[in-house]
Amino acid sequence: MNRYLKKIFAALAVVGPGLFLIGYNIGTGSVTTMAKTGAKHGMGLFWVLALSAIFTYILMVAYGKITLVTGQTALYNIKTNFNRGWILAFYIMLALIIGELLALIGIMGIVADLLQEGILMTTGLSVSTFWIILVMAVACYILLWYGRYQAFEKVLVFFVILMGLSFLVVFVLVKPGIVVLAEGLIPRVPEQNFGLIAAIAGTTCSAAVFIMRSVVVAEKGWTIKDLKVEKRDSFVSAAMMLFLSAVIMAVAAGTLHVMGLKLDNTTELIALFEPIGGKAAAFILILGIVGAGLSTIFPIALIAPWLISDYTGKPRNLHSTQSRLLILIAILISFSSVFLKQKPPALMIFSQAFQACILPAVAIPVFLLLNRKKLMGTHRATAKENIGIAAVIVFSLFTTYYAVTELF
Repeated sequence: MNRYLKKIFAALAVVGPGLFLIGYNIGTGSVTTMAKTGAKHGMGLFWVLALSAIFTYILMVAYGKITLVTGQTALYNIKTNFNRGWILAFYIMLALIIGELLALIGIMGIVADLLQEGILMTTGLSVSTFWIILVMAVACYILLWYGRYQAFEKVLVFFVILMGLSFLVVFVLVKPGIVVLAEGLIPRVPEQNFGLIAAIAGTTCSAAVFIMRSVVVAEKGWTIKDLKVEKRDSFVSAAMMLFLSAVIMAVAAGTLHVMGLKLDNTTELIALFEPIGGKAAAFILILGIVGAGLSTIFPIALIAPWLISDYTGKPRNLHSTQSRLLILIAILISFSSVFLKQKPPALMIFSQAFQACILPAVAIPVFLLLNRKKLMGTHRATAKENIGIAAVIVFSLFTTYYAVTELF
């Protein structure tokens, strides 16, 4: 048994960056968006999720490949390889930091609400969300103060496994109708609800994932000799993102949608599922969503110091005074959910749609960089890669239109 466990963990270590990005990408925003979509539209928007996952794989490979060849991370490559590229790189950095901090506020609020519900369910005690957020924030900051990337990778592997197993168990417990799910797979575009399409794209095919991809590949120390490993790692990451998101959507589509129940916030999800699958399903669902939230908090807290290092081309040092100050600011901002009147899930949907607006600024530069002979040499983009990235650009413009329609 120990031998098999060692093999499993060895395999997980090989796809470390991919698991890091699964933890980063499948958070409470994904859970909220997919559950809300499944409850309202069944599986009718699964096509958006599938396309987003395919395009996620394409851009992850592309950004990873550029880093393998150049040894430099994404923003630094954009800054130094385009005329006035610093403007575009600075815009991407600033937009991603703002978007992710908005998401962090929503995540902390959702996780605190769910933990409050879980504590009440198991002990009968009502604990203030302020104290729950305080404990999470202090624990997170201590780990980030002393930890290194390798430690964060291991923590995220644990939360990703917890999240995945929890959602699968809930799927089995609530037994969604397979026939109903299959019938719902017919693609459709809902009228006057463009925000969900943008949110699905924003939470799956996220601009932040691709910029962070180059950073975690650099942290791993891979070179162009590891291109096959990088592609495999990207495939595992994108496939798991699709699978986990689809399970969440299917659970809501096969139960809440069939019953005509709508979902406005994440705590409602627990209340709605308890009569369907019992307290066990509700509690496991809480564990899964909390795991998703915690797996996202760590990378978001790291995003400002990592992106600034990426932009400046300086070494990533999480123990520097600047990095620790930026992480502290991010943790303090997460307390905003206690004072804001806006519900955390609404903030999450907004932040996901906001992310979709940044995607073209990330997709177009990678297409140009991959085709530069001076930069890529013999590793320039193939015809298949160019077709794939061109399709991503069209998709990014499509989802940006929906996001702008919803936001303004």
